[in-house]
Amino acid sequence: MSTRIYVLPVQETGWHLPSGSTTAFSWEYDEGRDRLLSLYDKGKQRQWNAAERIDWSHEIDLDNPLAVPEETVPIYGSRIWSALGERDRGLVRRHLSAWQFSQFLHGEQGALICASKIVQTVPDLDAKFYAATQVMDEARHVEAYSRYLREKLDLAYPINEHLKALLNDVIADSRWDMTYLGMQVLIEGLALAAFGLIRDLTGDPLAEAINAYVMQDEARHVAFGRLALRDYYRELTDRELQEREEFCIEACYLMRDRFVGEEVWRALDFDPEECIGFVRSSETFL
Repeated sequence: MSTRIYVLPVQETGWHLPSGSTTAFSWEYDEGRDRLLSLYDKGKQRQWNAAERIDWSHEIDLDNPLAVPEETVPIYGSRIWSALGERDRGLVRRHLSAWQFSQFLHGEQGALICASKIVQTVPDLDAKFYAATQVMDEARHVEAYSRYLREKLDLAYPINEHLKALLNDVIADSRWDMTYLGMQVLIEGLALAAFGLIRDLTGDPLAEAINAYVMQDEARHVAFGRLALRDYYRELTDRELQEREEFCIEACYLMRDRFVGEEVWRALDFDPEECIGFVRSSETFL
């Protein structure tokens, strides 16, 4: 994807993250958990081609890319929104769509890296098998979202600082189960809900198709994370479980703060504090 469509230069937002993980080999080639191997079979069978399955010839309305009611705009009803004309309201909707799909794109690249890390670090071969199919899934998702931003919106946002902080914690942690917990369960689980919301609310067939197909994969990914962790977490001490519970709480705070849209309000030269305050008190955010 061309970097020219970003609202900030990529030189200012580039990111290199060290990861001190340990590679685990397994010689148990003839054993595995039936449910994980079943997910692996589904992962093989349900691959889809983003270039062919989705109708990329569809033209979107740049003033309302997702074709949703204006009530879905986070600052709808605010003083700032009420003062805008139709042209500026269309610009807000375009930026919001670009911001939202940009975070999907960056999150999917994070999932791509995490899935490849799971193949390397997880001790069980059946989990390595499934994670290998997820690597392909995530590459396809990156392809689809980057193409949408490049060809349809011609606009993109850098990674949100809160999402970046969570990915930093997930990728940098050397423990394989933290990769599962952070990405497979928390980030993918939240993304699954966000994709479903767009699929159900949008009136645009392209946005609906992209998110519906991605959801098919994400549902398997979340199931994989929960299944793989279930037995392992029974073996942990109370202190280890508490540490992971605290991580989940902090991750939820980071994901909550990601949705205030500060980058959008600054890019549009709105008062960011006023917009953020309105969003935080809105029914949608609560």
